[in-house]
Amino acid sequence: MLVLTRKPQESIMIGDDIEIIVSSIDRNSVRIGIKAPKDVKILRKETFEEVRAENLRAIEAAAKYTGGINDILSSDSGRENAKALNESKRKKSGEQGR
Repeated sequence: MLVLTRKPQESIMIGDDIEIIVSSIDRNSVRIGIKAPKDVKILRKETFEEVRAENLRAIEAAAKYTGGINDILSSDSGRENAKALNESKRKKSGEQGR
């Protein structure tokens, strides 16, 4: 970690296009400004952690629902049923094309 000392209105650069500016300093807080390209996502860390946790919960919930489907399709009877369904669809599309 790099630790720097800055006074109000001084800044630091991250790469060529991100500037962090010390706007003001009060007793217990520092106000900062961030100039960055619009495509750079900037979040407070606590917000970032909440979004990340919610995304993980969504992935876990999706895995519960798709896990059973994957088990069925990976079984021999599941493969046979999928083959039969695909063959049936091919036959129907061939009949409709006439």
